[in-house]
Amino acid sequence: MIRIVQGDITTLEVDAIVNAANQMMLGGGGVDGAIHDAAGRELYEACLAVPEVRPGVRCPTGEARITPGFRLPAKFVIHTVGPVYRDGRHGEPELLAACYRNSLALAAENNCRSIAFPCISTGVYGYPIEDAARIAIDAVRAFLSDRASARPDAAPDMEVVFCCFSEMDKRAYEALSDRN
Repeated sequence: MIRIVQGDITTLEVDAIVNAANQMMLGGGGVDGAIHDAAGRELYEACLAVPEVRPGVRCPTGEARITPGFRLPAKFVIHTVGPVYRDGRHGEPELLAACYRNSLALAAENNCRSIAFPCISTGVYGYPIEDAARIAIDAVRAFLSDRASARPDAAPDMEVVFCCFSEMDKRAYEALSDRN
């Protein structure tokens, strides 16, 4: 099931929230800073403990890492790094879709029944909201469809929430989620 809301992702009572992180995973601006602030110092320390895959990089673009949620209502924070938008012809769509797939896979591996995503890469990374929303919704639908196909007798087992900061972003997601 997919739901679209406008609000503060740090207040949602879901199993996991997704952090639009940077490759260092040590906090930043926007949703990243808000999540780190709400979760408390323990989140910073947990992120610092994630091994670097190369100097200065704990989570490469398109990949995802998981930590506890600490002071958040969510049990987990799934950190993913979206692409910086150039022109859409330098692998950005594939990397953005990978953020959603990899985050959902981590959520499933950790038995999460609900997950909330922010609008990944649409802030300072400059991804156009309509394009980002289409990629997000398509990636989530494909993931949920694949899971349903693999378990045809099971009830739907994951709720996906798109938590939009602005009304404009919410409208972009709603317009795309209503299409077939």
